[in-house]
Amino acid sequence: AYLNNKKTIAEGRRIPIDKAVENPTSTEIQDVCAAVGFNVLLEKNKMYPREWNRDMQYRGRVRIQLKQDDGNPCLPQFPTRKSVMLYAAETIPKLKTRTQKMGGSDQSLQQGEGGKKGKGKKKK
Repeated sequence: AYLNNKKTIAEGRRIPIDKAVENPTSTEIQDVCAAVGFNVLLEKNKMYPREWNRDMQYRGRVRIQLKQDDGNPCLPQFPTRKSVMLYAAETIPKLKTRTQKMGGSDQSLQQGEGGKKGKGKKKK
C-alpha cells in the first residue's frame, strides 16, 4: 500500500503518486531490496490493516534492516525508509516480470479498443 499508485494517502500510500507503482507485490519489493544488498525478510501471511481486500496478492510484509546495531545505516545511499520506498518504486517497473506482463497487456488493450470502435460504428 505504501508504494501503490491506486491508493490515496488516506488508504496508506506514502510516496508521491507520480513516483508510485501500480499494485506492487511483496515479492517484487523483496527482490528489488535483496538485489541492492539489504537484509530482507518476507512475511507472507502478514497483511496491511487498512487493506480491505483479503486476496493473497495483497498479503505480505517486507522487513528490511535499515540500520546496524550502532545506529549507522547498513547502506549509505539509503539513510531513511522513504529513500528505500522511492528506490523500490523506481526499480519495480524495470523488473523482467513487469516488462513481460506489460508487453502482453498492451496487445490485449489494443484488441479491446478495436472491438469498441466497431460497436460504436454499428450504433450510428
